[in-house]
Amino acid sequence: MGFDKKHEATSSSNAPPRSVPREDSPLLGNHDDSLSSTPKTFANVFIAIVGAGVLGLPYTFMRTGWVTGFVMIFAVSGLAYRGMMLLIVTRRKLESPLTYSKINSFGDLGFAVCGPIGRLAVDVMIIASQAGFCVGYLIFIGNTLANLFHATPTESPHYLNTSPYIWGLKAKTFYIWSCFPFQLGLNAIPTLTLLAPLSIFADIVDVSAMGVVMVEDVTVFLKNTINVHAFGTFPMFCYGLGVALFSFEGIGMALPLESEARDKKKFGAVLGWAMMIIAAMYGFFGVLGYFAFGENTRDIITANMGKGVLSSMVQLGLCINLFFTFPLMMNPVYEVMERRYWEGRYCLWMRWVLVMVVSLVALFVPNFTDFLSLVGSSTCCILGLVLPSLFHYNAFKNELGKEELMWDLVMIVLGVILGVLGTWFSLVEILFKA
Repeated sequence: MGFDKKHEATSSSNAPPRSVPREDSPLLGNHDDSLSSTPKTFANVFIAIVGAGVLGLPYTFMRTGWVTGFVMIFAVSGLAYRGMMLLIVTRRKLESPLTYSKINSFGDLGFAVCGPIGRLAVDVMIIASQAGFCVGYLIFIGNTLANLFHATPTESPHYLNTSPYIWGLKAKTFYIWSCFPFQLGLNAIPTLTLLAPLSIFADIVDVSAMGVVMVEDVTVFLKNTINVHAFGTFPMFCYGLGVALFSFEGIGMALPLESEARDKKKFGAVLGWAMMIIAAMYGFFGVLGYFAFGENTRDIITANMGKGVLSSMVQLGLCINLFFTFPLMMNPVYEVMERRYWEGRYCLWMRWVLVMVVSLVALFVPNFTDFLSLVGSSTCCILGLVLPSLFHYNAFKNELGKEELMWDLVMIVLGVILGVLGTWFSLVEILFKA
C-alpha cells in the first residue's frame, strides 16, 4: 500500500548498490535491463501512489463536506502531478545524455541543485514521512484488531470476548505491543528482497478491499436515508488537505519511474492519466463511504463494515499486509541514517531504537486519519510541493520568464502555508482527542 509509498523515498545515497528495495528500484522493474513499456510504467505509477491512506478518505469527506472533499482530491492530484513533473524537468536540464544515470533520486537532485543542504532537506523529510507512514500502519493494526475482536456486545453480539482490555492493557495498546518483538526481527533483516513482493500484493489487497467496501457502501446506502453536508469549515479543509497529500505521496518515485520508462516523451501523459484515474477512484470511494454512513463514518472505513466472514477477512488481510510492509517502509530511513552516521554500514541497535520510537508514537495517537493529516501536512506537503518548486526555481531562475518562475514561487508559498495550517489543525485534533 504504498503502500502508502512504500518505495518512494529512500536515501539518495551514493553508496554501492545494496540488495534491498531502493528509491531507484520501481516495483515492476525489469531484471533484464530493458526499459518499461507504457502499460508497465502506468502500473508502476499506480503501485507507487495508491496506499492505505485511501481508507481514511470517507472520514475525511465527513469532516470537510463531500463537495469540498471531492474537489480537494482533484486539486491535490494536480499539484502532486506538477511537483513530479518539476523534478523530471529539472533533472533533464542538469544532466546531459551521457550522464543521465547520475541523478537517480530525489536526494541526488537536491544535492545537484542546492548542495549538501538540498540533500539534507530531502533526507530529513524522508525520515519523517516514512517513519510517519509506519506509525500510521501500527495505529491501523491496533484499532482494526481492537474493533474486530473487542467490540461492544451491541456492536458485535457474535463475539464472546468483548472486554476492551487485555492483561490490563487497552486492546489497541496490546496489539501494537504484540507486533513489537516481531518487528524487531523483521527490521533486523539486512536484505529485504524476499519481502519486496509483498508490496505489490499489498496493493492488490488495497484495491480488493476498496471493492468490498464500496459494495458494502452501496448496500447500506440503498437501505438507509443519511443526512450529509457538502461543505465544511476552513480548519477542516486544511485538515483534509493533509490526508489528501498523504494519499498522493509518490513524489520520491517520479525520477526512478521516468528513468525506467522506455518512451520518456510519453511519461508525462502516462503520469497525468494515472493521477486523474486515481483521483477519480479516490473521490468516488470517499463520497460513497460518507453517503453510506454519514456522521457515523469511522476514521478507518473498514470499521463500519459488518462482522461477516468476508469483511473480517478483508480487515485481517489489510493488517497482515501492513505488518509485513512496515520493514520495507522503514528501510529508506535506515539507509539515510546508516549512510550519514555509520558510513553505510549496517547498525542493528539503531534500527531497533527507531522501531521502538515508532511504536511509542503509535500508542499515543488515537485516530488513524488524524495522524494521516499530520504526516501529509508536515512532511508530504514539503516533499510534494515545496522542494520540487524550490529546486526547479533554483535551476531555471536565469532562463525562464518572470511569469513561469512566479508559478514556482506561488507553489512554494502555498505549500508552506498549507503545511503550517494543516499541521496546526491536525495537532489540535490529535491533542483534543488524546
